[in-house]
Amino acid sequence: MCPDKAAGHTPWVNERLRIRPARGEDAEPIARLFLASKATLTFLPNIHTDEETFHFIANIVLRDQDVLVAETNGEISGFLAVHGDMVEHLYVRPDLLRRGIGSALLQRAKERLPSGFRLWVFQENVPARRFYERHGLRLVEETDGSRNEERTPDALYEWTPTRPAGWTQARVRRGAE
Repeated sequence: MCPDKAAGHTPWVNERLRIRPARGEDAEPIARLFLASKATLTFLPNIHTDEETFHFIANIVLRDQDVLVAETNGEISGFLAVHGDMVEHLYVRPDLLRRGIGSALLQRAKERLPSGFRLWVFQENVPARRFYERHGLRLVEETDGSRNEERTPDALYEWTPTRPAGWTQARVRRGAE
């Protein structure tokens, strides 16, 4: 069996997907993808213009966050943005969902943040919540949305790496002595 299949990767992803650091010229396609994804979340209020979104991606996300893009056949098909120990954004083009792109980006987050990370998702975004749960994230908190700009109920998820059997904090401390 091919090592990628053994690792749970789909051949579609392996043959056509490339993940790379985002560049300045990616701002427009990332913003278009972001807007297309948000448009599928019909429960969200539309609080920003497209122009404000383009500005946000180009001048805040790409400047202040560690951003990776997924390319499929040379076009941006998804992106991941990390700041500190938070996954700030993980979006996949709506017409390319369920093809392994989100899984590949989430795996990169796990590799970049091996101690663990957190992310927020809207409570009504059930497909995203199930996706994160399938990938080992656990629900930490649900809120009424009063702390986000959309004022929409959200949920905080966390990923922490699994420890080998018999691993304890005491064992780590003893090993350091």
